[in-house]
Amino acid sequence: MIRTLLMCALPVAAVLAQQTVAPTPAPSGPVRGVNAGEYNVLGSFEAGWRFRTLNGDEGKYRSDVNYGNGLRLLSSSLRVNSRNGQGSYFDELSLQTQGLGNDPYQFSSLRIEKNNLYRYDLTWRLQDYYNPALPLARGLHFMNTERRFQDHDLTVTLHPAVRLFGGYSRNAQDGPALSTLVLADVVPLFTDVRRLNNEYRLGGEARFFGARLTVLRGWSEFSEHTRFGATAVSRVEPYRGSSPYWRANLQREGRLWAATARYSYAIARRNFFFDEAASASRFGSRQTAVAGSGERPVSTGSLALSLFPAETVTVTNTTSFYNTRMSGDNRLLEVIEGVENASVAFQLLGIRTIANATDATFRVKPWAALYGGYHFSNRRIRSVQSPAFSGEQPEDPRFEHENTLHSGLAGVRLQLAKPLTLNFDAELGRADHPVFPISEANYHLLGARVQYRARTLTLSAAARANYNANSVSLAEHSSRGRVWSADASWTPRGWFGLDASYSKLHLDTLTGLQYFAAGALLRDRSVYISEIHSTTFTARFGIGQRADFWAGYSRIQDTADPRGGAQLPAFVRAQAFPLVYDTPLARIAVRLRESVRLNAGWQFYRYSEKWFPADGFDPRRYNAHTGYTSLSWTF
Repeated sequence: MIRTLLMCALPVAAVLAQQTVAPTPAPSGPVRGVNAGEYNVLGSFEAGWRFRTLNGDEGKYRSDVNYGNGLRLLSSSLRVNSRNGQGSYFDELSLQTQGLGNDPYQFSSLRIEKNNLYRYDLTWRLQDYYNPALPLARGLHFMNTERRFQDHDLTVTLHPAVRLFGGYSRNAQDGPALSTLVLADVVPLFTDVRRLNNEYRLGGEARFFGARLTVLRGWSEFSEHTRFGATAVSRVEPYRGSSPYWRANLQREGRLWAATARYSYAIARRNFFFDEAASASRFGSRQTAVAGSGERPVSTGSLALSLFPAETVTVTNTTSFYNTRMSGDNRLLEVIEGVENASVAFQLLGIRTIANATDATFRVKPWAALYGGYHFSNRRIRSVQSPAFSGEQPEDPRFEHENTLHSGLAGVRLQLAKPLTLNFDAELGRADHPVFPISEANYHLLGARVQYRARTLTLSAAARANYNANSVSLAEHSSRGRVWSADASWTPRGWFGLDASYSKLHLDTLTGLQYFAAGALLRDRSVYISEIHSTTFTARFGIGQRADFWAGYSRIQDTADPRGGAQLPAFVRAQAFPLVYDTPLARIAVRLRESVRLNAGWQFYRYSEKWFPADGFDPRRYNAHTGYTSLSWTF
């Protein structure tokens, strides 16, 4: 089912997805298929007309939903299976499509498989990405591109214990966009986006002495030929690069233990050139050039050991490492009115992380289990670069930072009655030298969940809190996040069912920053508050043997608003983003014949932002009615 990101433009970390009103989820007839020789063929098609009416901000609607008018192949499927499992050329063929025609999100997949010999998988996707840019960018980061994905994977079985596989993936993006350049003012740049990435894979899998070894060799090639231009500015920055890699995975299981080892290595190489010329600014003419080559080897690995000394005890230890080094002969040169102004020579950036985690679970009673763990990680960052401005000596090129994080966790799981389960967990962490103000420093997490599951009824509720306090040189940060949620599902009859959920996400952060400007030490503070309420409800009814009816409603609202009145400064007003997004929907499927259905659906979208000045000005809002009518046929 195509999923539409309803909250893709919200300034929150939790992004929620809502099922669109089409295609129709129910089959239009019994699944029997048609026999054709040694195969059985099953298929279904749903074709129809989408419609849309819109009042309000079309750019915001296209960024969130983007469905329009027109004829569509809403969905189709074809499945061909060998009747005896010994087909002449294949034993299974499966083809599925969604949204073909003019939908902004189109998908198709194909699988061909012959038992114990080969399997081929193809996936193709197309996404029309429309971004009118956030209001803070004044629309100057607009983008209207098309992205096409394709993945091919082939697996060949040489022996029950030996398999070979290969694959190819392609990701292409192109279309118009806008970018910006800051001269005396913000200058918009017309952009022609051209990006391409190709990846080739070859590997194999072998089983021996109870172990399984998987090795994969890959080559990734990427390029960009995006061009920028305006009346007084031109910019070109083409680049090409490649990233060959190795991946290996070894697994072995015994009666009292299990082990998994993973390792990957990739080395990316890139040559690039950046040339920008600007004129008619208050600085006069300016020429900026960046050129060079770069290399970034990355290696990661982990070893996980699990021990089962008793039926009621499980102990797992995982040791992992990550190491990357970015090096090259890159150099930036800026010339203003014929005078060299700044240059930066970059030599090295290295990041190394070593981590170890030990977790244990002990089932005290059949209805009670305890678990706990200790996690440790150490990260070191090194860099070498020499910035220099006109008339100055280069700064010390060396920089090193090291941080160690210790954390412990504990929890309990109780099943007081057969349908009732309770979980409680907690985690406490301490870091000595966090890298960034928002990094985890002194934090703790608390969580609880309860679930009741009966034959036709399922109820659950959960709560979680995450507090973090951090203070680094010239900056400090604290955040508090809390989540409450509840879900219910009830199916008293086969023809009737209800589902409902509610969640509340609270986040508040306080960040202080000190910096130097014009020879003075300045202090600044940023406060952000978010209070997101999310509610969903769906109902399904079967109307005799002739029709099925679905109805639903979803509402997302951020109620945080610390403005308190128009007398507060605009900076404070901008620290919350209150908004409302809700969408009811309904659809019906009527059986005309055993294998033919008539379908109709309607969905309403309403979006409104409320964080602009308190004068009633609210430019980002829309109301949209969308729907469809279709015929579906199953054979």
